[in-house]
Amino acid sequence: MRGLFAVIVSMLVLTTMSSASPDQGKYRNFRTAIYVVVNSTKQLADPKVFARQFDRMQRQLKFDKVYVEVYRNHLFATDAEIEAVKKAFEAKGISVAGGVTLAAGGKNGQFGTFDYEDAADRAECVKAVELAAGHFNEVILDDFFFYTSKSDADIAAKGARSWTQYRLDKMREAARVLVLGPAKAVNPQVRMIIKYPNWYEHFQGLGYDLDQEARLFDGIYTGTETRDPIITDQLLQQYESFEIIRYFDNIRPGGNGGGWVDTYSIRYADRYAEQLWDTLFAKAPEITLFNWHDLVEETAVEPGDRAAWKGRPTGFNWNAMAKSYRGAGKGDPGPGLGSIAGYSLEQVDKVLGFLGKPVGIASYKPYQSEGEDFLQNYLGNAGIPIEMTPEFPADAPLVLLTEQAKYDPGIVGKIEARLKAGGSVVVTSGFLRAMQDKGFRDIAEWENTGRVLAIRDFVNGFGAGNGTLLNDPKHPGAAVLFPEIRFYTNDSWPIIRGVAGGKGNPILLMNRYSKGIVYLLNIPENQADLYDLPQALLTQIKTYLSGGLPVLDAPDRVALFPYDNETLVVESFRHTISQGNVILRGENVKLRDLLTGKLLVAKPPPKAVPDPRRRRYFKPPPTTVFPITLEPHSYRVYRIEH
Repeated sequence: MRGLFAVIVSMLVLTTMSSASPDQGKYRNFRTAIYVVVNSTKQLADPKVFARQFDRMQRQLKFDKVYVEVYRNHLFATDAEIEAVKKAFEAKGISVAGGVTLAAGGKNGQFGTFDYEDAADRAECVKAVELAAGHFNEVILDDFFFYTSKSDADIAAKGARSWTQYRLDKMREAARVLVLGPAKAVNPQVRMIIKYPNWYEHFQGLGYDLDQEARLFDGIYTGTETRDPIITDQLLQQYESFEIIRYFDNIRPGGNGGGWVDTYSIRYADRYAEQLWDTLFAKAPEITLFNWHDLVEETAVEPGDRAAWKGRPTGFNWNAMAKSYRGAGKGDPGPGLGSIAGYSLEQVDKVLGFLGKPVGIASYKPYQSEGEDFLQNYLGNAGIPIEMTPEFPADAPLVLLTEQAKYDPGIVGKIEARLKAGGSVVVTSGFLRAMQDKGFRDIAEWENTGRVLAIRDFVNGFGAGNGTLLNDPKHPGAAVLFPEIRFYTNDSWPIIRGVAGGKGNPILLMNRYSKGIVYLLNIPENQADLYDLPQALLTQIKTYLSGGLPVLDAPDRVALFPYDNETLVVESFRHTISQGNVILRGENVKLRDLLTGKLLVAKPPPKAVPDPRRRRYFKPPPTTVFPITLEPHSYRVYRIEH
């Protein structure tokens, strides 16, 4: 009976793509979707509940689409419930797609997945997928299609393989046999989308595969929910909400459907807004809000712990949000989480049309790689724009290689080829540790000794002679532990160095090879200590590695998002006002604030420094410096003009 009903429904829906997103959403520059979990699906099947909740939602938030979930944690919606909810949304002009969460519950907050060696679990997976495909022409898998089980059956099936390899193999099989095959059999027109979560660095260990599996599905979707970087178990950095979209766009060009943000684990309302903004600054075509229940809840949302910047004209303005809320009269609970989303999306929609395609320093992360966990996001939070890619960027003027790149067996040859073509390559101290005895010494005889130095003082100096202190005398910081790096004097040059007592250690080391330059970027033992380095030090690193992009001279936790049409966004994740500078190459450039329409006033050019010996060796290109001020948890949008 279930199969017959699915075939009938499939025949009915093949004539119209009810799940297709409109070309133009209710916002000008993106579409907005809301994910409806199965519990809400069952509730919304009641017309009275639907009418009440839809009214509250549409007074807080504009949206174009919903994903109606049919299964999660052993709970199925019925055919009648699914059809009732689907028709109710379509009657309101909302596009409808399906959703499935292939999860098996959990214990004490620890997630549980299906055991894909267990016949009953495999059958339940197929049943859930067939149910969704029978009702919808587009179905998205929420991000639980991974594998944690280590049952006796799993242990036996694993054999001599690593858990990583076993799970990758098993989940590729599960994707073909338990998801895509059954779905296409029920509905040949169905588009199956896999939504990947935010912990990309560890995917392979749980069977998530951004290479083969991501290509099996009709599209992918991106989890951009970074939540709070301190109190959560993942400790994800804010920049990832931007960077992961860029990475997944490069994994499936044209096939990354959008970004997905939830409402959980935030201490203040601004953190939710920031995740929405950064997803869209990365140019996601669609944003999905998880989930309907939380956004429509009939209680007033609280501002959270934002006393430090209360009353400031921040990007997310709590008072303006509350004032914009359209209440339902007496007894209305006031704005909810949906209002925070609606206000934040309205704000960012005003500026997205100015922005081109995001650009950044090309950073190569091969498939199934790990090392220096999530380092690119710490660099992004320090103001270094990153564009991650799963393929070696052979044409990029400058390539950043972290320890992740050791997973490419041909990486040393690719570095050499890039240098011979005149490009620049930056390797981190973690990459050096992994590859110094695997061919890299043929390029530069550097060594990560395995020892560490506690460094408090930092010096900038391109060549022979005295350097310039980069410490901030007003804010003396604690010593930071760095790997000790050995090199041959005059073969390589420590263009930025640290000083530990009487011992020096490279922070940024360079070596000329053929027509190119290879750099070593020394990363603190605790990469979060990047935030504790002097601002002048971080700015010098950015200057050397910018590759012609704008340079942001600002405190830590202020990010730069540049675009290919000479626009840029600067965003502060800090609790206090930030002072900084945008540094542009050239002497006659202008910078316009697109939020105010006003041109910024540049600083007077610096006076020449009487140091003829150093100037003979290195003369930096002319620049124009624009002072900027950022309110806490705010962004500014600029355009470069000539």
